[in-house]
Amino acid sequence: MDRDTDEKQSLKRDIDQKVFVNRNVTLENIKCYGFDMDYTLAIYKSPEYESLGFELMRDRMVSVGYPHEMLRYTYDPSFPTRGLVIDTTYGNLLKVDTNGNILLCSHGFKFLKGEDIHKYYPKKFIQRDDTDRFYILNTLFNLSETYLYTCLVDFFTRCTRYTNLLKGYQYGDLFMSFRSMFHDVRDAMDFIHNSGTLKEQTIKNLEKYVIKDPKIPLLLTQIKEVAKVFLATNSDYNYTEVIMKYLLENNTNPGSSKKSWRSYFDLINVDTRKPLFFAEGTVLRQVDTDTGKLRIGTYTGGLQHGTVYSGGSSDIVCDLLDVKGKDILYVGDHIFGDILKSKKRQGWKTFLVVPELAKELQLWEEKKNIFEEMKRLDVFLAEYYKMDMSYGQMGSLLRSGSRQTLFASQLVRYADLYSSTCVNLLHYPFNYLFMAPPVLVRPFPSHVHENKIRQVNLGIFINNPRGHCSCGFFRCLMSQHLTLLHQTSQTILS
Repeated sequence: MDRDTDEKQSLKRDIDQKVFVNRNVTLENIKCYGFDMDYTLAIYKSPEYESLGFELMRDRMVSVGYPHEMLRYTYDPSFPTRGLVIDTTYGNLLKVDTNGNILLCSHGFKFLKGEDIHKYYPKKFIQRDDTDRFYILNTLFNLSETYLYTCLVDFFTRCTRYTNLLKGYQYGDLFMSFRSMFHDVRDAMDFIHNSGTLKEQTIKNLEKYVIKDPKIPLLLTQIKEVAKVFLATNSDYNYTEVIMKYLLENNTNPGSSKKSWRSYFDLINVDTRKPLFFAEGTVLRQVDTDTGKLRIGTYTGGLQHGTVYSGGSSDIVCDLLDVKGKDILYVGDHIFGDILKSKKRQGWKTFLVVPELAKELQLWEEKKNIFEEMKRLDVFLAEYYKMDMSYGQMGSLLRSGSRQTLFASQLVRYADLYSSTCVNLLHYPFNYLFMAPPVLVRPFPSHVHENKIRQVNLGIFINNPRGHCSCGFFRCLMSQHLTLLHQTSQTILS
């Protein structure tokens, strides 16, 4: 297939079917595909699943002594987004860029402006490496705790029984700091996961909380024809068994032969404890699939197909499957636990699943025509603000105005490929070359024809301060914003 034909086929893909590229990946050279389970193969329905997590954590907080008035709060999916930062000293929720510059700041549900922000952060800047103070909420599981913490701050700020102080609240002789509230929320999150409460409710209502995508078994079947496939999940075997049966055994086309979910994989690892899995790992043990219990002793033998293993490490995966790090494309949703660690410590190729990207793409398609109507800069900025608010109260996952968010910069740095779902791999042949374009020295010139500005993955590039190549969607989006802003301002000035 020649280059022109390849590009024409790429254009025929709907934008929500695209896989976006930060660094070159040749699928023909990939000998092994690895998958996470939660939010990767098993996509949980939003906002139903986040609402469930929020309610379980909220109820847990009340059961350990927090005011019963907290039960009045219900989950609002329009507020939280991934990549936000909790300041455990002042109780603020921050949206920052890659350098720690503050893009948005809220205290409870009140968004702070100007002088209010400067009171806490004189330079509108935070030290992101101060991980004891600043906690980054990078996972989809974090959405419910992000909202719960915001509700707590909102409640105590409004409640007349409590005196508002700079670093917490006073009630008589009792002082409750923002830091202690944060740790209580974290403990509640750990409780619903470790106690099995969240999993139990999910299993009871699979159709309510888990998307059954018929393309998942098709994807795994096609991949297995050309490469090895493994599953590496932090979930325990019993939960994994239920979820994967639901997705793979009860999800085949009518008339097709039913097969065990385990047959879709060459290797299955549960209880991996990522990101530890990508470092020294844990003891590798076999799982008795009849009882779900672990067999005694460390497993030291070769690969046994159909066997489920607990623990282990990424090095053990390479040994059992007889592959090297560069031969593996690992697909996951956790930018730290899945993508960053597998990339930095093992050199695996990485594919980040960003479910929110579907909404980002949809909103951009719906709103992009407003730029054609802009004649004055003040009108442009007003419409620009409206567009930002369409993503939710915290704005886009990937940007704030024309500036990249912290999440976006991490995506560029560590994910070779990314898309709204791993199923989009089905829209590409398994010998496909995902090629990142060269990075221009200067931003894309403003005199380029409008049609080319709109094209995605066909030549809209902006500087990457890390020195990596990218033709991802949000880079194109930012380039369009910057170019159009420049055009509008030049029109006014002339």
